[in-house]
Amino acid sequence: MAYQVSKSDDEWREQLGDERYAVLREAATERPWTGELLDEERAGVYTCAACGAELFKSGTKFDSGCGWPSFYESVRPEAVELIEDTSLGMVRTEVRCANCGSHLGHVFPDGFGTPTGDRYCMNSIALDFAPES
Repeated sequence: MAYQVSKSDDEWREQLGDERYAVLREAATERPWTGELLDEERAGVYTCAACGAELFKSGTKFDSGCGWPSFYESVRPEAVELIEDTSLGMVRTEVRCANCGSHLGHVFPDGFGTPTGDRYCMNSIALDFAPES
């Protein structure tokens, strides 16, 4: 897929630094319960840490108990790209930023008690947060 924001691996690595590059461009996963946005409770918007595209609104964030920030829907269906992921011997749905193709996390159909039933389990390091002013 052609993305609106496209850079070379060297450009991404220079922009993001080692930790963010590993998650956003190589689909690594940060350790649970370590992300600085896990306990963020202010109103605002979560954006892609690679390109700044809006991804999730704070009103859709919920405490799923999984150790990563969780949301029940993206800001718009077209804001994220969903891709079948068969790595690690299981079938999951990877979530990528539709603007730049960066790996954000995975979505699972176990968001019990949410309006959609989905749990977008995102790496905190893959997101930035812009609080409402």
